[in-house]
This record gives sequence, structure tokens and C-alpha cells, in this order.
Amino acid sequence: MKKLLAITALFIPLLAFAHGPTPQKVEQEIAIDAPPAKVWALVKDFGNWQTWHPAIASTSKLETKDDGVYRTITLKSGGTVYEKLRTADDTEMKLKYEAEEGGAIPAADYVGTITVKPGATAGQSSVLWFGRYYRVYKLNPPIPEGQDDESANKAVGDFVTAGLANLKAVAEKK
Repeated sequence: MKKLLAITALFIPLLAFAHGPTPQKVEQEIAIDAPPAKVWALVKDFGNWQTWHPAIASTSKLETKDDGVYRTITLKSGGTVYEKLRTADDTEMKLKYEAEEGGAIPAADYVGTITVKPGATAGQSSVLWFGRYYRVYKLNPPIPEGQDDESANKAVGDFVTAGLANLKAVAEKK
């Protein structure tokens, strides 16, 4: 029994390096002085996020396939991301989407959810943007520069922060 414990103790540290990257997440919320229906109309229009998201230069025409609705966004910084709309629930005011292809943002397997709810006061909205993803480099160290957790967190965090801030600005225009 002691021999088995000794062998197990030798391999446990090695297993820590064998698991690959850890899932990362971003979660940001903002209060918007506009009714939830107005904010939801902007968010759920999957083919027109460039009207409120400052990082998006354009969105290609939505394409419908057997398994869902897809779009290609072109970023102002260059590059494209091909995304799939998973759900857009008008009752819950919740949109879920995922990145299928694209290296324009240094994150992999991104799945995002944006939820619009009534805010603290009448005529106000609360918008929560949650994203789950991995760094680009999925193998063990050494991790190439720009493909690490820090790079993924910064890029995704900046994208969400800019999007929420400008969604607020656009929705609050009278």
C-alpha cells in the first residue's frame, strides 16, 4: 500500500500540467436609462450590432442554415469572426451566441450571453454580458506570446466593456 501511495504521489504533480487551459470568463453589467424593450431591440438584432458596438465595422448578411443563423462580423481593428446565434428569447430578453471561426480576437471556444432586465427604476434597464472562453493556445507551457490567458482576458474584456458602454450611449439617445 505504501508503494502505491508513493507512486501516486509522484504522478499527481505531473497531472496538473496535463489538463490544458482553464476556462476563462467575463461578466459585466451596466445600467441603462432606457426601457428594456428598447435595449432588447438593439441586442436581439444579431445582424446589426455594428449600429451600437464600436469595435464592429460591419456585419455580413445573416445566413440561415439547418442548424441556425450565422453572421460574419468584421472588426474595425481588422479580421473577422464567424458567429452562430444559439438563441434569442424575447420572453427572457436573453441572447446566446458562439464564435465558430476567427482569429481576430485571441480567444477560443467563445460562448456569450447578453441578458436585458428591468433596472432599479421605471424606464431603466440592466444589461448583463457573460462570456466563457479559452485562450487560443490549448497545449501546455510554454505558451506563445499573445495566445495566453491574459491576452484572451484583455481582448474579450475590452470588447465587452466597449460594447456595453456604447450600447448605453445609443439606447439613451432620445
